[in-house]
Amino acid sequence: MAQKSSIPSKTVLYVVLGSILVFLITIFSIKTFVVVDSGKIGVVTHFGAVQKELLPEGIHAINPFKAEVIQLDVRIQKIEADATASSRDLQPVTSRVALNFYLSKEKANIIFQDLGPDYQRTIIQPIIQESIKSATARYTAEELITKRPEVKEDVYAYIKKRLSRNNIIVTDFSIVDFNFSEEFNSAIELKQIAEQKALTAKNDLARIRTEAEQERVRAQAQADAQNLLQQSINEELLRLKAIEKWDGKLPVVSSGDTFVDIGAILKGNKNRANRGNDSL
Repeated sequence: MAQKSSIPSKTVLYVVLGSILVFLITIFSIKTFVVVDSGKIGVVTHFGAVQKELLPEGIHAINPFKAEVIQLDVRIQKIEADATASSRDLQPVTSRVALNFYLSKEKANIIFQDLGPDYQRTIIQPIIQESIKSATARYTAEELITKRPEVKEDVYAYIKKRLSRNNIIVTDFSIVDFNFSEEFNSAIELKQIAEQKALTAKNDLARIRTEAEQERVRAQAQADAQNLLQQSINEELLRLKAIEKWDGKLPVVSSGDTFVDIGAILKGNKNRANRGNDSL
């Protein structure tokens, strides 16, 4: 004869029902309380319908039977994208751009309702592509290089205006790189080489002209000095120069085999004159 179980069947039922109840209460408690993470905001939906209520960071109690909370990141985010366009002179241009943006906290429910969670792919990237095409079409390929700051400002203003309509605030924009075809790059390189050679030749010509002018000025200065010297030389100056160089000795004059010492003669005449004065 089979032995009956020591545990009554009602007790087993109570245990099972109690376990189920504890499980349901636990699940209910988990679903009732929602934690909105830092840097995010909670968008509340009731049976799929977006509500005006927004939940900031922290713990919140909701009705788990009808409410659901979708968290949107409202911190500054960065997106990089590649864009292909044509310049005004029909040169193909490939660019890589970077965009910093954040979602408006006050309009997070509208953003989720109108754009959905995949707004980067459906809204931001197409607007970036459109802005690049619009801007590059107004510049030649060479101007895209030489006027890069202007191109950046044009694209930035366009993107900022378009995304603000969707409550997306742009904080910064940069063009990481511009890439052109191999033929255009080669043409730019050859042009730069030619310009460098022309600049070198121009500098050489200026240097030659400067040196020639310096030589002309130097020669003119020397000629002016010579003219001034010649004008200043006269008989009085020559006589003065001769006196300055005379050592006090009179010259000896020769006539044939006879030498006449003029100095001795003058000295003799002077001595005779002195004796005559003494006799008087």
